[in-house]
Parts: sequence; C-alpha cells; structure tokens
Amino acid sequence: MFTLKNNLKLTHFVLLMSLLNFLFFHLPFFTFVFNNVEYKSIHGMFLIISLMILMLVLNAFVFYLIFSLSRCLGKFLLVLFFIVNALAVYFVNTYSVIIDESMIGNVLNTKYEEASSFFSFKLIGYIVLFGIIPAIYIIKAKIIKVPLKRFLITTSLTLLFILALVFANATNVLWIDKNSKTLGGLAMPWSYSVNLSLFYVHKAKKNEKEILLPNANIKDDKKSVVVLVIGESARSENFSLYGYKKDTNPLLSKIPNVYHFNANSIATYTTAGVKGILEHKNTDDLYEILPNYLNRNNVDVAWRSTNWGEPPVHIKDYQNKEALKANCKGEACDYDEILLQGLKERITNSKKNKILIILHTSASHGPTYSTKYPPQFEVFKPVCNSVELAKCSQTELINAYDNTIVYTDYILSKVIEDLKELKEYNSAMIFVSDHGESLGENNLYMHGLPLSIAPKQQYEIPFIVWMSDNSKQLKPNKMLSQNHVFHSVLNFLGIQSPIYNEEMNIFKN
Repeated sequence: MFTLKNNLKLTHFVLLMSLLNFLFFHLPFFTFVFNNVEYKSIHGMFLIISLMILMLVLNAFVFYLIFSLSRCLGKFLLVLFFIVNALAVYFVNTYSVIIDESMIGNVLNTKYEEASSFFSFKLIGYIVLFGIIPAIYIIKAKIIKVPLKRFLITTSLTLLFILALVFANATNVLWIDKNSKTLGGLAMPWSYSVNLSLFYVHKAKKNEKEILLPNANIKDDKKSVVVLVIGESARSENFSLYGYKKDTNPLLSKIPNVYHFNANSIATYTTAGVKGILEHKNTDDLYEILPNYLNRNNVDVAWRSTNWGEPPVHIKDYQNKEALKANCKGEACDYDEILLQGLKERITNSKKNKILIILHTSASHGPTYSTKYPPQFEVFKPVCNSVELAKCSQTELINAYDNTIVYTDYILSKVIEDLKELKEYNSAMIFVSDHGESLGENNLYMHGLPLSIAPKQQYEIPFIVWMSDNSKQLKPNKMLSQNHVFHSVLNFLGIQSPIYNEEMNIFKN
C-alpha cells in the first residue's frame, strides 16, 4: 500500500491522483447513478461497481499516458484539472447544473459583471481545499520514470481490462446511452474538457457563414412599430397574468389589449433561447436573424441591451449597457429601465415607416435576484441576498425572484405607455423570455439543464402581447413557441417574404 510521499512510481502516482479525483469530484455523478439505477438488484449493483472501477482505471490510464509523454505537461494538466474541477463541482453542488456543451456556452458568454455575482467564501473554500492544496502536492511530487518495457506492459494490460469491463456491461449500453449527456456532464475533468472542444467545433461550423434568407419587400406605407422585449430567466409560473397567487403584474393586469399565451422555450440557456426568438425556425444552422433580415430589407431596426448572448447582430443602431449609460443619469441607469430612455423620441425621429426596436433585458437573472430591481420594487419580503441560493429559505428566494417580475411588469407597462402616445403608428409590444428558471424545486436552481431532463420551470415562459387600438387582432392562439416571434413581426409590419409562415403568425390578417 502506497502512502502520501513525494517519491512515487508513476503507476502509484496516477492511481492516487485518480482516487483523489474520484473522491473529491464525483459525488454528483454517483448520486445521479444511484437515483436512476435499481441499486438493490444484482444487475444494478454490478453497473454501479463497474462505473466506479471504470472511472478510477480510465482516469489513471489517461494520466499515465500524459505523464509518460511529459512529466511537466502532466503536472501542468493535473494542477489545472484539480483547480477547474473544484470550480466546476462547486457549481454542480450549489446550483445543480450539468457541465454539458450548452453550459460551456453559458460560461464562455458570461461577462465579469455576471461572474462576480457568484463570488462566495464557499467557492474560495472549494478552490483552496480541492484545488490548490492537491496542486501543491502535485507540483512537489517526484515521480520515478517508467522503463519502456514496463510502459508497454502496463498500457496493454490496462486496455484489455477496460475492454473486458465494457464488454461485461454490454447489457447496460442502452441505459448508459440514454443518460450519456448527464453522465458526461458530471464526469470530471472530461465534462468541461470534452464539451469545451465540442463547443468550439460546433461554433466554428455554425459561424462559417451566416445563411441569408430570401429578399423581402414592404407591402404598404402604414406607419408601424414593434417593440420586442426579450426577457431573461422569466418563467410564466410566477406571473399573476398566468394565475400566480401573488400580484406580480399589478400594472399589466389593468391595461387594455394585453394578452398572454402559454409558450415553451426551445432551450434552457440564453444563447439558444435568444437565437430561437430571433430565427425563422428552430435549427442548428446560423440563419439570418430577425434584426439583420429586416435591417437588410429597409426596416429601421434598433437593438438595446443590458444583457448578452445574442447571435451576431449586423445593424447600425446597436447599444449595449455601457453605451446606454454614457448618456444616462440617475438610479434607473443601473437597471433595465435604462433601455427605455428616449424610446419614444427614437421612434418618432425615424425616417422610415416600419420600425423594430429590440430591448434585451437582464431582469430575472440569478443568483443575485435582489440586485436586479430598484429598492422601491422590493414589495415581497424578506428576500434572499446570498449567491448560495440553498442557504436561503424558499420564501426568501421566491420573494426576491418575484420582485424581478414586478419590475418587469413596470418596464413593460412603460413601453406600452410610450407606444400609446404614438397615435399615428400601429404599435405592438411583444414580450418573450429566453428561458425559465428553477427556484429550488427538487433542489434545482437557476437554469441550463438539458431540455430533455429539465423541469417545466426552466422552459415554460411568458409570451405577452399588447397592440394599439385598431391595429391588429389576435388569432385564438393556444400554445406558442419562440419561433412565432419572427413571423408575427413580419405580419404586423407588413413585410412580404418567401420565408414567411402563416401558421407561425399570431395575428389575424
């Protein structure tokens, strides 16, 4: 039996590292396995034991190959793995996320402002205890070099053992395949290292060239404007318009011509959700999105954002939060209300008859829900002020989140007020969220789970519409998708296009 000492044979060292990796970072992995396997049966117990052995041996084998190539490279990668593993497993344990390809996309699209909101002493504890302390030992360890003959024997026998174990679990292939995304998203360090590679491969493929849509034309000269408000992490379950017991929509509920529809998002994370709102159909390809398409076809398009994660936007009038704050004064500049400054003037000053304004909000993004609205909108108390959501009571967490919905209600009502004053325009406001949010149900928090296993709170979203008098009427829509936005905007603005799909339009002709 080897002990924790500096001089170790390579086989002993990699087995030790694999064991520490197993013990430190794989409780979520095997918690999932135990919850989804009949572990009391012989068949289930064999699968669990096989997965444990396979994880220990496979990780040790990969570490062994890397160190055989270069001990410097091996130490560098192991130190990196332990630190990143510690960071990853903190988020897995704290927010019940899965580190799959979509989550990698979320991480890479996260800016400092959002990332800093996740800081906690618990996070530092994870990094120090599970990352930095093992890293110090790895750096100091003196590893005895393996002769070539011993290397060949060890690798050959290990490969045979792995193949035999895989073959013995042939009957479990269907179960493993069914749960492969979740298992792969919880296996450290391969969850993020493999999915990071896949993310960039798929991103490169998607961004090879934006696929242009067929040319469109404007069929009339009526003055028409649509304000499309893209919500962030808003779930319909917490809107009183949808029957929620708390009055989170005190303003919208009193405004005539406001309608709401049941809708599902196409994904549970921002980049895919926003893409779904802006594209003409649900696809993995990068087609020309709504603002780019209309801008190219002589519609006046403006984009204002306090968020990020949208596909490439090719328009002249694009303003992010920093650009908007340059000409803003007062408390509202720190919140989504900044999107509304000069909105009415922006529309009336337009030299075109067809206008699309897109407001991309950040109102309900966690974990710091209580920082997403001005103090006067804290109508439900007490609230959760911690980034470690599991430390808050369910009441505190939901109160903080509900206050973001009250603030969203205010933002939407202000948009409608501005549009009401534009008497010469046919006006519409459409509000659709990018995805929903988990608030501790089944110990899940925030969003980002694969859609196949995500709870309804992460994909059931609000789809709210207001139209000015004598502009349009709505079809008796029952269940909508984010893709309805593209075709409905074309219809309202009077845009003729070969790509238009009447079945995806919410308005009557």
